[in-house]
Amino acid sequence: PIGRGRFVPAELGEAPDLPDAEYPLVLNTGRQLEHWHTGVMTRRSRALDALAPEARVEVHPDDAGRLGIADGDWTRLTSRRGSVQVQAKVTDDVALGTLFLPMHFREAAANLLTSPELDPYGKIPEFKICAVRLERLPEPE
Repeated sequence: PIGRGRFVPAELGEAPDLPDAEYPLVLNTGRQLEHWHTGVMTRRSRALDALAPEARVEVHPDDAGRLGIADGDWTRLTSRRGSVQVQAKVTDDVALGTLFLPMHFREAAANLLTSPELDPYGKIPEFKICAVRLERLPEPE
């Protein structure tokens, strides 16, 4: 009423790439404290790269146990669009049924897995939610 802002309610929609029997987990991608965006600059910093030198997929302990994955094991993370190989980090920092993969590492390019679908209002890609499966590898291929 005083001209400072206009609020418009948004309707909650359903994510276009939800889990099913073949892809039972939800992947969330994002940043780590030590790196910025694609890591082009921060991964050149010896100090920052020493703190976080490689991508690791974060897995809840119960999910890791069910999948036979231990901390540091090599895994294949697969979505409907592709797969990456990455070591596991078993942690209760993620919720049961979800995984987290940082986006800073070309060696485990998180956006190869995410959906190209655009949000109907913001017109931005759906980088935050995609259905995936995780399997243990005996060693990297």
